[in-house]
Amino acid sequence: MRLVDQPGSTSLISRLVLVEIESVFATKFRTGELDAVGQQACQRRLRADLSQGRIQIGPPIHEHHYSSARKLIIQFGSSMALGTLDALQLAIALDLKQAGIVSVMVVADHRLGQVAELCGFPTIIPGTPCTVIPGL
Repeated sequence: MRLVDQPGSTSLISRLVLVEIESVFATKFRTGELDAVGQQACQRRLRADLSQGRIQIGPPIHEHHYSSARKLIIQFGSSMALGTLDALQLAIALDLKQAGIVSVMVVADHRLGQVAELCGFPTIIPGTPCTVIPGL
């Protein structure tokens, strides 16, 4: 999940996304989609994006985020299969949206995107046709 204020602006990601990105790199290497050189290039690019400020790490998790995530699980866990970590990320994203810090959420997980949309959070799911960002 990545949060953006406007197209072309700095992306804001959670600390959890950093772990997820490394997991994706490892999976791509393991499945042969990346060789060792490609994996290292991806890792270097990520480090460069972080050091140049193109990607920034979001705020720490607070108690109210856990409470909000729990409410999201109660509301969407059974019907939409919203999981723990996705609920926590969405709770933080919704908090940042309410504060006017971000306006769009980019997700690779279709379920998370659907739940975000139901919560009034415009999303972009890469590879999905006809992506429309309301209000931009």
